Amino acid sequence: MPPETTDRPQDLTAREAALRDVLSVMARSRHDRGPVFDAILRNAVTLCDTAHGSLFLISEDRNRFELAASYGSNREIDEIWRTKPANDVTSSFVLAALTRAPVHIPDSRDTDRYRSGAPDRTMSVDRFNIRTLLQVPLLTMEDCIGVLTVYRHEVRPFDDDQIALLQTFAEQAVMAIENVRQFQNVAARLDREAALREIMQVISQSRDDDQPVFDRIVDLAQKLCGARSAMLIMGSAGDPAQRLVAHRDVPDETVTIYDKGGVSMDPKTDFAARAILEKQVMHIEDMRATPDDRSGGSPSRTLIDGMGAGSRLIVPLVSQGDGIGCLCLPRDEPRPFSKDDILLVQSFAAQAVIAIENVRQFRALQEKTREVQLLNAGLEQRVLAQVGEIERISRLRQFLSPAVADAVVTAGDDALLRSHRALIATLFCDIRGFTAFCEAAEPEETIEVLKTYHEAMGELIAAHGGGVDHRMGDGIMVIFNDPLPCDDPTGDALGLAFAMRARMAGICTAWNRLGHRLGFGVGISLGYATVGMVGASGRYEYTASGTAVNLAARLCDQAADGEILLSPRAHAAVEDRLHTEPVGEMELKGIRAPIQVVRAMGWREVQTPSGG
Repeated sequence: MPPETTDRPQDLTAREAALRDVLSVMARSRHDRGPVFDAILRNAVTLCDTAHGSLFLISEDRNRFELAASYGSNREIDEIWRTKPANDVTSSFVLAALTRAPVHIPDSRDTDRYRSGAPDRTMSVDRFNIRTLLQVPLLTMEDCIGVLTVYRHEVRPFDDDQIALLQTFAEQAVMAIENVRQFQNVAARLDREAALREIMQVISQSRDDDQPVFDRIVDLAQKLCGARSAMLIMGSAGDPAQRLVAHRDVPDETVTIYDKGGVSMDPKTDFAARAILEKQVMHIEDMRATPDDRSGGSPSRTLIDGMGAGSRLIVPLVSQGDGIGCLCLPRDEPRPFSKDDILLVQSFAAQAVIAIENVRQFRALQEKTREVQLLNAGLEQRVLAQVGEIERISRLRQFLSPAVADAVVTAGDDALLRSHRALIATLFCDIRGFTAFCEAAEPEETIEVLKTYHEAMGELIAAHGGGVDHRMGDGIMVIFNDPLPCDDPTGDALGLAFAMRARMAGICTAWNRLGHRLGFGVGISLGYATVGMVGASGRYEYTASGTAVNLAARLCDQAADGEILLSPRAHAAVEDRLHTEPVGEMELKGIRAPIQVVRAMGWREVQTPSGG
């Protein structure tokens, strides 16, 4: 047994400083666990009074230990340990992993493994002079993912405090691994979402040519899925051979085989043909283990030599129930594609089908237009006018409520939407505590909260006749009295605010049960603002700007959970009908002078909401 130790104040200070050092490095290295591992080993070997330390992680297939970091350690012994099988139950590495507890060997020479002549133990003692060894497992809730080890050349056992300290360092290593994993998952998700948006943009810009879409799809698929190359292949049940229509980093010899029609649509001899005709995703984890590979003479075998004999993912392109092509991603090594990879490539395949169908429809429309031009030149103008009207209606409905959009369309004049000055009531609302929630919550939780919030608020805005609403994250702006006038804009805004507060009270209660500490606040102002449609072609929006609008936004910022704050002019418009409480004078950012603010409590008598 090691002697009991009593920590001196300077020892505790050194340990606290070391832990702070590791945490500081962890905060700066969200995307890279290496610096954290280096800091852990540097502090561990210093505080445990040894110059040697290594950190090993168990491989994904759990068959071996992989060296993740080393400090002052002999690289040769690290390499020997790295090659140790992870299922050798006689190994101290494996023992630490299986028992989920530290393995402390005071003297490696005084062990059964050394006396029995175990090669790894005798080598570590006789060749590398490793006498005292301490190995601490890296533990998650479910599993052991690695081992942190330090050793001494002399026989000097580690004390209990040193063992406990190394366990703390192991916990920090697990935290670093999880932090990096989460950061990388979020980054990968954002990259993939951006890729899908980019392809949709290319589709919108390539109505008469699907080749730019195909080229961008193979570029992004290869990059985001870590494939050696990428191919987009076309073929169907009626085709004698497959056609390579887009590719990235595919050898010239392979391209030539496709160009000469050398890859048939026979599902018995080619995986891509099988995926297309059976309309099924084919995920081959190791091409070397397939019958086609062992046969040595099939077309697939010929292509394997040029494309890699590792894992392969083939996702079919399906249009109107028929397989028309596929996306093929090979890897050199047998490294299976993840579920996220497969879902992403399926999305790319769907976008390729959209591009094909868009071009087909566009070309068909062009042909039909030419026919119509020959029959009746005047009809062309009428068709164009109808298309323009449809696009106009669609554009209006993007930023106006259905009632307002219908009124503008019925009037047949966009004059209502031109920039002008108007007296409007402006309502701003958002979720209290949302920023802190986003920092702690999973992205899926954030999306679900916003979905619930916007669906509920959207229903109420429509029901209460909000003329225009804009949504920015958890923030919502609604204006009343423009572009269509109303008799009581402030009253209508308050009616909506009361309805929102009531609805959000129930929603926030449900959120609180899930551990989400969220609330809801509203600010309302009345005043003149510049209102109208702004933007460029395809990116229009109808909005309002001015001091009155800014005032509503600032009041919303100051509102506590459940509060509805009114500007002086808004209060004056409804004070004879409203129960209020004075809040007092406030200085608001962007507002020149302090203002008197009141809190809306409820109507003095039952009001009939303008939206029914």
